[in-house]
Amino acid sequence: MSEHKLWDIAASLRDDYRTIDLTHAFHSGQPTFSGFPDEEREQLYSIEKDGFNVDRYSIVGQWGTHIDAPGHFAAGEHLLDAIGPEEFILPLVVLDASEDAAQNPDFVAGVDLIERHEKKYGQIPPRSFVALRTDWSKRWESGDMYNPDLEGTFHSPGWGVPALEFLVERRAVTAIGHETTDTDPGRSVQAGKLPAETYILSTGRWQIELLTRLAEVPATGALISATAPKPKDGYGFPARAYAVAPREE
Repeated sequence: MSEHKLWDIAASLRDDYRTIDLTHAFHSGQPTFSGFPDEEREQLYSIEKDGFNVDRYSIVGQWGTHIDAPGHFAAGEHLLDAIGPEEFILPLVVLDASEDAAQNPDFVAGVDLIERHEKKYGQIPPRSFVALRTDWSKRWESGDMYNPDLEGTFHSPGWGVPALEFLVERRAVTAIGHETTDTDPGRSVQAGKLPAETYILSTGRWQIELLTRLAEVPATGALISATAPKPKDGYGFPARAYAVAPREE
């Protein structure tokens, strides 16, 4: 042990735990909310001509794995630059709905999913980050995130408002996340109805969309570190999120 406690903690996290990157690498042509324009990337400088490489990116703020600030949906709520850094390292709880979503792609996460989790693992702690695992991130490479049927109707899972109300009012969570492009299930998104996203952001909570590799994170006991650039008055921006979890025995 050294005289610097935080350095000892850092060494322990590095040596005794594993790190899971929860972030997709973003690129042109990737899955995204159906109404967004694609990424544009232009090389302004190159090593060959200028001695260094610089690209200019044109993207919407909600691009790839990204943080949504409360003001993204809720007028008057705080924006990305006002989220305190203390909120970016949190206990991570993963609600496993992967089998539910496999059996029913229109699955809506309800209070019963939370109760099922808590019966097995104990109560969700306050000031935590709760992620909904559906394994929908495995569709990233194919681009089939909305899973349309032959008539073009979307079929993808999402959060239900009662579940989010429970997490906010009964468990005092700080933030939520999910693997899908949207908080709400696909059919609701297609109909232009976004009650779950409207609710969670209107409570002053933030969220991360398009998380990946939640299947590798334990249901309880991990930490999430998630942050983003700090655009003034920004509604959202691509994030870098990762979990720190116990090593598997």
